[in-house]
Amino acid sequence: MNLKPQKTLILVNLGGPRTTDEIEVFLMDLFTDPFVFDLPLPEFLRMPLARFIAKKRTPKVRKTYESMGFGGGSPLVSETEKQAKTLERILNQTTNIDWTIKIAMTCGYPHIRDPEFGKPNPNTIYLPLYPQYSRSTVLSTLHHLEKKFKECPVGSGGYIPTFASDPKFHQISAKFIYEFFTGGLNPKDFLHFPKNNPNTDWKNLDLVFSAHGVPMRLIHKGDQYMKEIESSVFGITTELRKLGFLGNIHISYQSKVGPAKWTEPSSLTMIESLAKEGKSIAVYPISFVSDHLETLEEIGEQFKDLAIQSGAKTFIRVPAFGTYLPFMEYLSKKVLVADAEIRRCICQEMGGESISTCRFK
Repeated sequence: MNLKPQKTLILVNLGGPRTTDEIEVFLMDLFTDPFVFDLPLPEFLRMPLARFIAKKRTPKVRKTYESMGFGGGSPLVSETEKQAKTLERILNQTTNIDWTIKIAMTCGYPHIRDPEFGKPNPNTIYLPLYPQYSRSTVLSTLHHLEKKFKECPVGSGGYIPTFASDPKFHQISAKFIYEFFTGGLNPKDFLHFPKNNPNTDWKNLDLVFSAHGVPMRLIHKGDQYMKEIESSVFGITTELRKLGFLGNIHISYQSKVGPAKWTEPSSLTMIESLAKEGKSIAVYPISFVSDHLETLEEIGEQFKDLAIQSGAKTFIRVPAFGTYLPFMEYLSKKVLVADAEIRRCICQEMGGESISTCRFK
């Protein structure tokens, strides 16, 4: 008989289509989310427009996914499953608790609204896999959970907050980048890992921290995302300097959709400018913890082609964490403290808006 206490950890990510057949469903979930597709329109106009855009983009997006070599879908779900298995092993080995780790997505499958994902509490803990807070990711996740359980998860003991400003996260990130350039990572643990030595003169690279962009409309609503990105980069840069990095650091934003003004500078503009100066460029995906479309295709192919064609001396894509053991161990420690000590509305503080059922109002 197993007398150990039992707990469930649910890793939450944005999601991605696992197959070609799921692309339209994924896009529909994405564009109908009011925290992602945030437009100054009443719902009876916003929702039909969102569905129209999702349908219209499906054929183009299908071609992009087909070119990635993962059977017409995204590897994000399967990569998150690998992270779940790793965390489950670590937690079961290091605690006297019987842990079950599941994954849930806010777009596509397995969807966070599915019945198998229970109410956040000290025994059912949600960990959004976003280092930085944003309305389009974290607040969206909290809204999904509130809609499902009629209660904001923050302060329930079942929610793990973002960690962009944590010095330990900065140290692990710097160590990861260092080990990538100095041969300390196992290529088999990563997708599309470079076959040759990434760059022998890594200390003098121009290192671009590329984050997923968000519309400036969200920033104007109080989203602290850009500040979170800057905090992450500052802390990681400080640690990289201790490891001998001497090169220039840049922050940019990728994946812009539509004509509205988004966070700047654009990663495309940044990389083209550096390439024209003949720089050796490396790009690190600061806002992602697992590789998928934006890292493998956008950074690894589109950015690389632009850089080489524009005159870059070299270009290298640094992978996302994946199952990098120091990061997985770091997350396991975050799980054990959860959010029981939170006594304030972090949604208002970080996203500019309280969820209606906030327990701290």
